[in-house]
Amino acid sequence: MLDMQAVIDASFEPMTRTEKYQCCMVMAGGGFRFGYYLGMYAAAVETGNRPDLLLASCGGSIAAAVIQALPDDAQRKAWISSPAMYQFLCGLQSTPKAAIGRSFIHAVKRRLTASRAALIPDLFNDYFFDIPPQLPLPPLQAQAQDLPAVAIVGGKMLFSKDQVGQPRAGRKLFAETVFCDPRTAALLDSMPSPMSDPMWGDNAIAPQLLTDVQMPIGDAVRISISDMFYFPCHSHQGGHYTGGVVDLFPIELAKKLAQRVVMELKAPFSQALAIPAWRAVLGVDGNQRLRHVHSQHADVWIDASDVESVFHKRGMQQKLSWPKNRLRLLMPARHETYLEHVEAQWQYGYQRGLEAFGQPGPNYKQHMRHATRHNKASPG
Repeated sequence: MLDMQAVIDASFEPMTRTEKYQCCMVMAGGGFRFGYYLGMYAAAVETGNRPDLLLASCGGSIAAAVIQALPDDAQRKAWISSPAMYQFLCGLQSTPKAAIGRSFIHAVKRRLTASRAALIPDLFNDYFFDIPPQLPLPPLQAQAQDLPAVAIVGGKMLFSKDQVGQPRAGRKLFAETVFCDPRTAALLDSMPSPMSDPMWGDNAIAPQLLTDVQMPIGDAVRISISDMFYFPCHSHQGGHYTGGVVDLFPIELAKKLAQRVVMELKAPFSQALAIPAWRAVLGVDGNQRLRHVHSQHADVWIDASDVESVFHKRGMQQKLSWPKNRLRLLMPARHETYLEHVEAQWQYGYQRGLEAFGQPGPNYKQHMRHATRHNKASPG
């Protein structure tokens, strides 16, 4: 017999179901070389692949906010090249926690500790660099029809300052949180956090994925760039938040949100520094996560796996200052040099984007092997 209620429900389904975005471009990480994301976006638009959603984490969130606020490539490039942005980056100053000996000892301890997030970390005070209070982002105007929506990944901290240093004992410490508009929040409703999956072992990330449609864009970006041990967590209206590293490569979220997904191929993390930090704070092996991301389908893969080697002597540099006994972040001494570096980043992203969008078939597998050739299974 015909189920009339099912027919009625089906007839109303298109009216009640939130429509997916057409194309999501994931801007995953990038640090303070975020200029290359502007080039990638320009290539997408030029080749007829304009994304209607940008899903961003860490440095990529700065690029996403600039793209959403400004109407064309020239204005976007001018904004991130501005004296205000240059001065902001120059204002990232070392704290006493960045003393060379202390940094080395703590890195060795994390390297030698195989347990996953054994203690509640001090993300309130244990960080290397202070961030200037004002992040120079363009004000968001009335959104033009052809500009993308933006969703930014961060992590809500589920512990207080007085609990730092206590044994975690299996407790979940972070809730993956997406700062977004109501449409995006509706699409993510009831989705679990991909980073809480038991495949990652005894991780510190809660199963429930949170969304926040009230967070100001400046605070969302500031949250997302709060990388563990590098920058302090961010506080907003009584809550404390850490960075987009909680889900640095959110391919599962992108698939939930859009019909087509554009992702980057990334190089593996350092086994000496980054992987122990991931393990100590999140209880996750970052390279295991990266291998899993690369094993999934995306409609377009943009090969950014060599970005570190291409720009290792350009832009912001991490240096040891022996006279001052500090690990420091050094910017080019002249603003004119910074302008050249921004242009180089933009061109890199633009050219890699053109290559990726111009490929007629799934040739990304060859690039994927290149991106992961050193990313072998690691203990922990």
